[in-house]
Amino acid sequence: MDFPIPSSALGWTILSIDIVLRFVALGVIPGGRRPSTGMAWLLLILIEPIIGFLIFWMFGRTRLEGRRIQRQKQAITAIRQRTEELPLDYDLASLPRPVQRIAELNRSLGALRMTGGNEVQLWPDYRGVVEEMAAEIDRAQAHVHVEFYITAWDEVTDPVFQAMIRATDRGVSVRLLFDHIGSRRIPGYRRMTRRLDRTAIDWRPMLPIQPLRGRFRRPDLRNHRKILVVDGSVGFTGSLNLTEPGYNKSANHRLGREWVELMVRLEGPVVGALNAVFASDWYVETGEVVDLVPVLGEPDARPDEIFDVPCQVVPSGPGIVAENNLRMFTSLLYAATDRISLTSPYFVPDESLLYAVTTAAQRGVEVELFVSEVSDQFLVGHAQASYYKALLHAGVRIWLYPAPFILHSKHFTIDDSVAVVGSSNMDMRSFGLNYEVSLMMPSVQVVTRMREVEDTYRSLSKELTLDAWTERPRRSKYVDNVARLTAALQ
Repeated sequence: MDFPIPSSALGWTILSIDIVLRFVALGVIPGGRRPSTGMAWLLLILIEPIIGFLIFWMFGRTRLEGRRIQRQKQAITAIRQRTEELPLDYDLASLPRPVQRIAELNRSLGALRMTGGNEVQLWPDYRGVVEEMAAEIDRAQAHVHVEFYITAWDEVTDPVFQAMIRATDRGVSVRLLFDHIGSRRIPGYRRMTRRLDRTAIDWRPMLPIQPLRGRFRRPDLRNHRKILVVDGSVGFTGSLNLTEPGYNKSANHRLGREWVELMVRLEGPVVGALNAVFASDWYVETGEVVDLVPVLGEPDARPDEIFDVPCQVVPSGPGIVAENNLRMFTSLLYAATDRISLTSPYFVPDESLLYAVTTAAQRGVEVELFVSEVSDQFLVGHAQASYYKALLHAGVRIWLYPAPFILHSKHFTIDDSVAVVGSSNMDMRSFGLNYEVSLMMPSVQVVTRMREVEDTYRSLSKELTLDAWTERPRRSKYVDNVARLTAALQ
């Protein structure tokens, strides 16, 4: 690379800084990062060292502030000790050998065991599950724990907030967590916080950016979890954010754009694991220890409920053992023998996940991927599109859920034996930057019910073919590749 000869002391200083930054980047940036991520950052810094290093300082490090790291370690240690004391052992020998090993992996990384005797109900009905959550809160006797990445108080979610207020009036402890930046982006945020201040709900923003109070970190870290626990006996998790289906944005309403979600309602020992994840997040944000003693009542008989389901909660995120969700996902994909069905709104895999998916297809496993026809995020949508050619060449069938809807569900099934549902996308952000929660359910009955959801998606979608994809204009391919590079800057 040729450097211009400076004509002043300032010029020599800038040139010296330029050279030093390039030299330092070569030995520092690749450390502890995926090769693709390291190369993307190196490319940016080598092209424009000073600006590139500033961007890297803001967005290239996932390190959290010391107090948060310490509390997080304390919470994980407490969860591990507490679960060791409880009679929650599930006989893993009843599971296929590969699934046994994956359950052991999940436990070693996330501290939470596989539990049996759970009741599971799938909820693909957006407004219906909001009403169901409100109804459960109205039954609360001791505590309600609510944690959603995006939280908004609008005409759809109002029943949940009103139920929380009624619960506090009965003397129930109601705690609410939501991601600070994620929720601030939704219209009506300030009005919501003012309304919350007038209630007895104990609410806190997660990962707040408050430099004057020592709360500053990489600003695009997010707590992306979706959890509701009532009395430690009933729980919900999945993909839905606590907002109306158009995210309170007029542009979405004009387009008729709504988000399509999948939640699960849970009863049984697994709810205690969800509650432990909430309690760890609450402790990290507040320093307060939450009493998790469950209040057990008579379970409701539901015609579409699945009984005696083994379940395992897998938390992941910065500061936890690296990429728990990615390790579970790839392990399950390599264990598949017949069929894989993936649903992800943002499919931007790293090399390991891409190889797991394409290798499965190449060894004869039937693999399908459900994504939105049109993404709600420009760069992510184009980055995702850059992988379609490799997937189609390998034999993966890609189904495009019709616009203007956004298929925001996050789940997959392996053969007829394992289903995974949760908050995690299949992208590098969810693997490395977001706090996520996933639920693994090795159950034929749950997979059968999930197949019904997948069949509905397929009946509404159109299949993308390799011929149609290769006929796209070159400018689209160019944007796809640029977006793919930016997606690697994790």
